[in-house]
Amino acid sequence: MSLGAMLVAGALPAQAAPEDLRVQIVPVVERPLRLALELSGTLQAHNSVELGFRQSGRVQQVLVEEGDTVRRDQEIARLDSVQQDQALSVAKASLSAALATRKQASQASDRAAAMLTRGVGTRAARDDAVRALSQAEGAVERAQSNLEQAQRAVEDTVLRAPGDAIVTARAMAAGQIVGAAQPVVSLAELGPMEAVFAAPDHPLLTAMRGNDVHMTALDIDLPEMIGTVTEIAPLVDPGTGTVTVRAELQKTPVTAQLLGAAVRGRLMVTVDQALTVPWTALARAKGRPAVWVVGEDGRVTLSPIKIRYFGDGEVFVQDGLVSGQKVVGAGSQLLFPGRRVQPVDTGEGARQ
Repeated sequence: MSLGAMLVAGALPAQAAPEDLRVQIVPVVERPLRLALELSGTLQAHNSVELGFRQSGRVQQVLVEEGDTVRRDQEIARLDSVQQDQALSVAKASLSAALATRKQASQASDRAAAMLTRGVGTRAARDDAVRALSQAEGAVERAQSNLEQAQRAVEDTVLRAPGDAIVTARAMAAGQIVGAAQPVVSLAELGPMEAVFAAPDHPLLTAMRGNDVHMTALDIDLPEMIGTVTEIAPLVDPGTGTVTVRAELQKTPVTAQLLGAAVRGRLMVTVDQALTVPWTALARAKGRPAVWVVGEDGRVTLSPIKIRYFGDGEVFVQDGLVSGQKVVGAGSQLLFPGRRVQPVDTGEGARQ
């Protein structure tokens, strides 16, 4: 029997015809469509505060500089306290006098009560002594209240840190007159940091809360930082047309070096499911994107597609393919419609 007859009769084992082209064949699969958003922003302390004196006065001494680390109750600055110190001395003297008067009134009240008991005194004298004691006790209470106010006034001439923090700004100098509640120093609380981004208004912003942001510093050499989106402003800033997005950094405490540092953030947002093919499968047909689709008989046809999004090493297809179809990945340079193909032997044809 001739070789041609043996082929017709199926006497030889089935194998790829000599003209079959070995290519990478991959299935069209459905994957989550994850879009990457690039953001730029700055690092800030999660909590910051502006401090001012509770009363007006002349700054006598400034004890910190920008960038200094302060601890809870540490002195930051002092006002000239001559008037407050004098008022405190007067209040202490007034309290001492009121206490002495109360002691005398108490003794007089005790004597009047004892004399009335023995029958040698009058009820009127006893009542006058009780009334005098009551007035003396009232005077003591007022003197104590005045002393407390004077002590607070002296304390208010000293500006103290409310907690552990870093001085980020200082708006005062010795000899300067400051008003009550006028901000004179800004503090960034030691603790978690957050990145504040000005993001373009985008429909996907609502899906960003709780997602991780991978950040790299632009001005300083730091390893990559990871934060979690905690807040998305509900309104667009009319001045910039952007939306403020805040992300709390993980395991990154506040330092003077990091405050105000510019960062670039990359955020992946899952939108929905979409069909994907590797970027090596892309071809062109009449100026449009296309892929080589492998039929059941192993022959290829060039099928136009509509691309939805370019991902990392893959292309998300919006129209033109269905899940489960097989397309040619690498090795499509020698293809033409109707040509038979076979998968490469290395196992690269199956994409999990």
